[in-house]
Amino acid sequence: MTQTEKVASMTIEKNITDLFRAHCSKPLSITKIQGDASSRQYFRVTGTHGTSIACYDPVFEASTPDNYPFLVLHNLLSRHAIPVPALIGVNALNGLLLLEDCGDLLLQNLFGSSLEHIVPDRYREIIDILIQVQGIHDQKHIIPFSISFDQEKIMFEFDFFITHALLNYFSPAFDRQSVGKLRHEFEAITEILVKPQHFVLNHRDFHSRNILIHHEKPMIIDFQDARMGLPQYDAVSLIRDSYVKLSPALTEELKLYHFNALCDYGLTTMSLDEYLFYFDIMAFQRNIKAIGTFCYQTSVKHNSTFEHSIAPTLNYLPDYINARKELKTAGNILHTLLEGAAAR
Repeated sequence: MTQTEKVASMTIEKNITDLFRAHCSKPLSITKIQGDASSRQYFRVTGTHGTSIACYDPVFEASTPDNYPFLVLHNLLSRHAIPVPALIGVNALNGLLLLEDCGDLLLQNLFGSSLEHIVPDRYREIIDILIQVQGIHDQKHIIPFSISFDQEKIMFEFDFFITHALLNYFSPAFDRQSVGKLRHEFEAITEILVKPQHFVLNHRDFHSRNILIHHEKPMIIDFQDARMGLPQYDAVSLIRDSYVKLSPALTEELKLYHFNALCDYGLTTMSLDEYLFYFDIMAFQRNIKAIGTFCYQTSVKHNSTFEHSIAPTLNYLPDYINARKELKTAGNILHTLLEGAAAR
């Protein structure tokens, strides 16, 4: 750590101390905890009456509470009884949030543990929460209802994959001459997915590392990037997760569970065949996006945390490619990557 970084860290901890003291008690310890792939930093603060989670976000320093997406979404989700950590305190000037500490038990941690037998029930419960989220309607001009998975956003994610996965991380195994043809295929896939008439609210990163199990109930975190999109987007994130792999039987059961819930609440006009078609196309795009992020974190940010998730995510892709003719050409262009992943 450089001297500048040390000073910045000390400043953050002092600001956390002041915020915690104002709302709780004198902090006894401040411990940095692992965050996500963003610039946010997280800390567990222990006081005489328990613990809280402090989040430092440099983006918040440049915003106001009225236009900071996390606070906008926290207010929205709380008003609709979505289980999210309670907000204890805010210091916008220093980019700090103080939140309820909901523990460390992620949905991901249930796998391979003594609690694995409850996984199917937890997933059904989480899809019930997802349906609550996807049923929220509000003012169209505010975040998250004013942004969506439109052509620009989806193609940005495809291009990010091309830049950081194909032309960097996998460059020895990828023919650069194929980029133009692949991007043309990605544009065609994007056109399939941009269907505003079917859009609902999506968390946008709804996977097993963003769902805590707190007091035996799911708690949703990391929701600040929510936007409008196909209802399959969050379902794909949950069911075709880069961090855990569900059994084929549970995968199919949960797709049907989500579809039936959408129908029961009047949130879709799709038939089951249409739902499954868009699920596969959306899953292809979502997994491609995740691979791009993992490769960027590994090669550019030199953060090896996500590298082991690249191959499992690639291994999902043949399922969609083999099921949908719309993905065949893209699959052929990517075949060397897919063969390499399958061999690992």
